[in-house]
Amino acid sequence: MTEKKAKLVIGDKEYEFAILDGTMGPSVIDIRSLYSQTGMFTYDPGFTSTASCDSSITYIDGDKGELLYRGYPIDQLAYDSHYLEVCYLLLYGDLPNKTELEEFENRVTRHTMMHEQMHGFYNGFRRDAHPMAIVCGVVGAMAAFYHDSTDITDPEQREIASIRMIAKIPTIVAAAYKYSIGQPFVYPRNDLDYASNFLHMCFSVPAEEYKVDPILARAMDRIFTLHADHEQNASTSTVRLSGSSDANPFACIAAGVACLWGPAHGGANEAALNMLREIGTVDRIPEYIEKAKDKNDPFRLMGFGHRVYKSYDPRAKVMQESAKEVLDLLGVENNPTLQVAKELEKIALEDPYFIKRKLYPNVDFYSGIILDAMGFPTSMFTAIFALSRTVGWIAQWKEMIADKQKKIGRPRQLYDGSVKRDYVPLDER
Repeated sequence: MTEKKAKLVIGDKEYEFAILDGTMGPSVIDIRSLYSQTGMFTYDPGFTSTASCDSSITYIDGDKGELLYRGYPIDQLAYDSHYLEVCYLLLYGDLPNKTELEEFENRVTRHTMMHEQMHGFYNGFRRDAHPMAIVCGVVGAMAAFYHDSTDITDPEQREIASIRMIAKIPTIVAAAYKYSIGQPFVYPRNDLDYASNFLHMCFSVPAEEYKVDPILARAMDRIFTLHADHEQNASTSTVRLSGSSDANPFACIAAGVACLWGPAHGGANEAALNMLREIGTVDRIPEYIEKAKDKNDPFRLMGFGHRVYKSYDPRAKVMQESAKEVLDLLGVENNPTLQVAKELEKIALEDPYFIKRKLYPNVDFYSGIILDAMGFPTSMFTAIFALSRTVGWIAQWKEMIADKQKKIGRPRQLYDGSVKRDYVPLDER
């Protein structure tokens, strides 16, 4: 079979570069020798046309609106599977059999408690600290408490660190919420499933019994599943870049949390909910649609469109159904926020302005409604996103560490500063 080549012509010189094919998706031009051959770099702000690694974890086809975890469609996993089974799939490459799943669930469940001294760490934060500030700090501090799982050259320690983070992140996030509202921390319970345990730690109090409704637990489990991984996004790339320096796994995940905190990344569901509340009622939608179409108006519709998806976000349909189930359960079926959301979605799918620009509702459009209905403040939305994404970060980190081609990340630049100049003494300036 003839190896495919790409040709680059610069002046009167011609260079060849190999074209590499994956199992799905666009092929890539291997430009690793570009600088040595030509003395030039590529210029790609935002890395929109750059494959930074090869990976077998997640595949996205933005044109088709397709998201696959290890080859499995996200909607099948969201409807038929559950979060810890998806965690196993992302970490190890295949769906587990019954024995494997039971063993994995048991390992995670037995590691959900934080080191007791970590509770004192929370007291160093102000009560009004943003939960993401707390989560970022506590995750990073895990390296100070779990020295026996920071050697990245030891596969067993990498495995232990992975399980610890997946198991403890709900406890860490729930404690951040409890701390922010002045309530006592709630310890995890081994008799509850992953999502139910998280809700219990967030909403139960010592004064009375709290039972997690299975519909709410299922909705939370779906939120976890739908956000578990999303290819080489900003936070995942941050985790990989941090890990490329051989930083310990807890520091790498803390870096991912910090990146996710950005409103352009993990804060989109909070922004979408605030927008729906600003619109308020269905009768005001036309006014806001016109504002969105007006280039001179700063108003923008949040929760529509996606950097990758150029058609309907495959996660949005599942999230829409979960939103209806949750609101029906909680007796807010006439919730004006959901009514606004549904009408906006209808317009986006029919209005030529939105169709032409491929501004379809995305997963953030509905997730904020669900979390708000459950009783979470908007400040917790991104922290819950971080909880969900932890397993994806870990899977990507483990894949990178085991990659024989791994090298420290070192992007280059197009320098446009001053040319070389001589120092001028202070009294001559």
